[in-house]
Amino acid sequence: MSNTQDDKPRNEIRAQRHKARQQKVKASVDAKIAKAQKEQGILLVLTGNGKGKSTSGFGTVARAVGHGKKAAVVQFIKGNWECGERTLLEGAGVEFYVMGTGFTWETQDKEKDTQAALKAWKAAEVLLTDPSIDLVMLDELTYMVSYHYLNVERVINALKNRPPMQHVIVTGRACHRQIIELADTVSEVQPIKHAFEAGVKAQLGFDY
Repeated sequence: MSNTQDDKPRNEIRAQRHKARQQKVKASVDAKIAKAQKEQGILLVLTGNGKGKSTSGFGTVARAVGHGKKAAVVQFIKGNWECGERTLLEGAGVEFYVMGTGFTWETQDKEKDTQAALKAWKAAEVLLTDPSIDLVMLDELTYMVSYHYLNVERVINALKNRPPMQHVIVTGRACHRQIIELADTVSEVQPIKHAFEAGVKAQLGFDY
């Protein structure tokens, strides 16, 4: 008897076992889908030290816009340099509010940064009371709280009292535990390798 004939029963058994496993997986997934029927605005936190938090957030903004939803973005930390995501999404009708002072380690002016953060946050508070905005992205907000430019209770209050169907994305490292506790979904991005650490400069169209 050839090896091919010997393998046929084994392959059939493997196929049956695979089908049985996948049926169990499907049953489990179907049960979770059946249970998850509640609709509400989601607070998503994208934190951690790895690259890709803002990129992920902008991807969700693009998804919302692609479905005809209205979205707005408040960028903390970022300066006034060219931003590919902003160029693209503003053309699709997404409102942007940019803090505009750049990185705090470059300005080295806490008072100036605090005032800029408060101005940007006031724009965020307006968005967080507007039920016509389906999705608000608060890019790099976590730094404003950890640097004490913004009061965490003020941030929590605005997030708690936003329109019930409004989604919010918060990005940035070292997210405050109170924001994490309030969030519905939290993803932590961890670095394994980063080209910058090997001396590779940030590049247009890939890093920004």
